[in-house]
Amino acid sequence: MAPNTKRVFYVNNVAAPIYLEILAKRPDIHVDKLENETPDSVAEPVLAHAHAYQIGSSRQELAMKLQGYAPLLNRCPNLLVLSTNGAGFDTVSLADATAAGVAVVNQAGGNKEGVAEHVMAMMLALSKRIVMSDHAMRTGAAYKRQAFMGDDVQGRTIGIIGIGHVGGRVAELCRGLFQMRVLAYDPYLSAGQIAAKGAEKVATLEELLRQADYVSVNCPHTAETRGMLGAAQFATMQKHAYFITTARGGIHDEAALAAALTAKQITGAGLDVWEDEPPPSDHPLLKFDNVVVSPHTAGITRQSRHNIAKIAAEQMLDILDGKKPPRLLNPEVWPVYSDRFARILGFRPEA
Repeated sequence: MAPNTKRVFYVNNVAAPIYLEILAKRPDIHVDKLENETPDSVAEPVLAHAHAYQIGSSRQELAMKLQGYAPLLNRCPNLLVLSTNGAGFDTVSLADATAAGVAVVNQAGGNKEGVAEHVMAMMLALSKRIVMSDHAMRTGAAYKRQAFMGDDVQGRTIGIIGIGHVGGRVAELCRGLFQMRVLAYDPYLSAGQIAAKGAEKVATLEELLRQADYVSVNCPHTAETRGMLGAAQFATMQKHAYFITTARGGIHDEAALAAALTAKQITGAGLDVWEDEPPPSDHPLLKFDNVVVSPHTAGITRQSRHNIAKIAAEQMLDILDGKKPPRLLNPEVWPVYSDRFARILGFRPEA
C-alpha cells in the first residue's frame, strides 16, 4: 500500500454500488469492509489505520460498538471523518466526534424526492381512505362505500415542521399540485428564507398545529427536537387533521399519539419512522385502521439510494483532498480537525 494512501471503511453495506465505483477510480484510496460480526482481532487493524468511516444511519442495523461514539473513536486514532449513509446521523454523537477532532458529514438532500413523495403518498392515502377501504374489501364482510368517504386535499393547509431539503420539496409539491396553503415552523430560517421555499413562516409550533389540516414532520432528530410532539401538541391539532412523519422516531411521543387517536383528537396518521425499528407487531399504533405505516422506507428508492451514494463518494473524496465539506454537521470542529488532518495526512486542508 502506497505511503499516501487514504483509508476508508464501512460496515455491512453502502447506500448503492456507485459509492464504491467512484472511490475505486482513485488509486490513492483504499476501502475496507467490516461486518457487525467481524471479530475485534480482524477489525482492530482496520480501525487503527482508518482515515474515514462511511457509517450506516440506522441504530438498529449497526452494532453499538461500531457506532460513532467515544468508545469507537478511541479505537480510531487516525480517523478524520464520519460520513453518514443518509441525511440522518442517529448513529453518531456530534459531541464525541467534536471532542475527538473528527468531522461529521451527512448526505442531506440526496433522498429529498423519495421522502417528499412518500409524504404525499401518505397524505393522499389518508385523505382518500385507501388503506381502510382496501382492508375492508379483502375481509369479505359487508361494507358501505359511504363509510370510506374522504376529503380532497385541493386548497387545504399543510403545516411543515422543518423546511429544509425534504420540507422544501413537500412545500413545492403541495403548492404546485394542489394549490395548498403551506405553513412552516423552522426557528432557524427567516420569514424571507421560508417565503423563498413557498411557505409562510409561523412563529410557534402551536400556531402551526392549530391551523394545519395536515402536519408533516421533516426536521432532524436532535436533543432539541426529541419529544417535541406530545400530548399537548396533539391536543392542539384540529380534530379533522392528519399527522404525518417521515423524519425520525423519538421526535413524536408514540404513546401520546396513540392516546390522541383513541380519543379522536385527530383523524389519522401516516408513520414511516419509529422509536424502535422495526416496531414490534403488537405496537399500539399498528392497531388503528386510520394509521398508514411503513418501516422507514420513505427514502429507500433506487434513485434516492443512488443519489445518496454518489453524493457521499464525491464528498468523501473532496474531504480527503483537503476541501471543506458542504454538509459539515459540526463546524466548530474545524480548527482542531485541521491540525489533526495536517499531522495525519501531511498537508493542511482549506481554510
